[in-house]
Amino acid sequence: MPDKEEFVVTPYEVRGKIDYNRLREQFGTQEITPELLARFQSLAGGSLSPLLARGIYYSHRDLGTLLEGWAKGTPFFLYSGRGPSGPLHTSHLVQFELCRWIQERFHVPMYIQITDDEKFWARAGLSREEITRWGLENLYDILALGFDPKLTRVFFDSRSIAALYPLAIRVARKIPYSTVKAVFGFDPSTNIGLVFYTALQTVPCFWPSWAEGRSVPCLIPCGVDQDPHFRVTRDIAEGLGYPKPALVHSQMIPALSGEGAMSTTGGPGDGALFLNDPPTAIDRKIRNAFTGGRATVEEQRRLGATPEICSIWALWRTRFAETQAKFEEVTAGCRSGSLLCGECKSSLLERIHPFLRAHAEARERAKTWAESAIVTEAPRPI
Repeated sequence: MPDKEEFVVTPYEVRGKIDYNRLREQFGTQEITPELLARFQSLAGGSLSPLLARGIYYSHRDLGTLLEGWAKGTPFFLYSGRGPSGPLHTSHLVQFELCRWIQERFHVPMYIQITDDEKFWARAGLSREEITRWGLENLYDILALGFDPKLTRVFFDSRSIAALYPLAIRVARKIPYSTVKAVFGFDPSTNIGLVFYTALQTVPCFWPSWAEGRSVPCLIPCGVDQDPHFRVTRDIAEGLGYPKPALVHSQMIPALSGEGAMSTTGGPGDGALFLNDPPTAIDRKIRNAFTGGRATVEEQRRLGATPEICSIWALWRTRFAETQAKFEEVTAGCRSGSLLCGECKSSLLERIHPFLRAHAEARERAKTWAESAIVTEAPRPI
């Protein structure tokens, strides 16, 4: 296969044009089928998150088994996390918005991991102070999405180590170095913190089972790039006496530049729409964003545009088309040429600005309970 068609997707690097079907085959995951979505919708009370309905979440491991267990009375919990290296952008919200939707529909616990330790080990240019600050800032943004304070707990790794470490040492003993070297491609210069980190990221998958003394299934909504961590977790779960976590994987949200995925570390020109961007920056980024439009208005009216390659359509697809009917209207208008790119961007901006204002207000409310959600003690002796 030509080099230009190659892509790389790991927890530490995403580059190239991703063929998601091919990636699913490489990772050995399952397709989220219409039948599985219908089952999810039925158990959720007749509704379905746009992130599921529009195919942003496209792949899974054992989702059907988890849903059937729920239907038979077996509870589960949610787990996802964030490595704090800078401000959150709209793509970062995808996994947490699905978690919040599931928590609302199923009334289940949510565990959030803020992996400040991993970012310190992985990013040589970031100080501990910077990472700690971003960890708290990111946590406020995540909680602002509307999680239930009574059902939400946070592992802030450096502050929660007493809660994590007793189980992490059991996990670590089950994972040989050869496994993490093969899965993550570590070389001789990799620091031992990153080698150990998978053990810490595994702990929340098993923590409620450990705390309650019984098997509690786990569901992890995450970007598909994070799947390698949990392949290792699933391999050792049964040996520790815990259930394998189920996963649902999202596609990467494209950068506004049209090249690659939204990124915190790509610099000001990377096309990310940050939650703390001022309104003028939001306007500029959206107005300059890459679209699937034609070279001229006449040509677009005649031939239509291509929504699937458009970074603006990708934003409509996430949260900004408030109904499926609106999303289909935008898609059809784009494809037919009746909706021009400038009009589409203006309409999107009318939704982005109110969303960010409401999010900022919710963020201030989240600050009042964020500290109380952080877990600092192990549930019992190991």
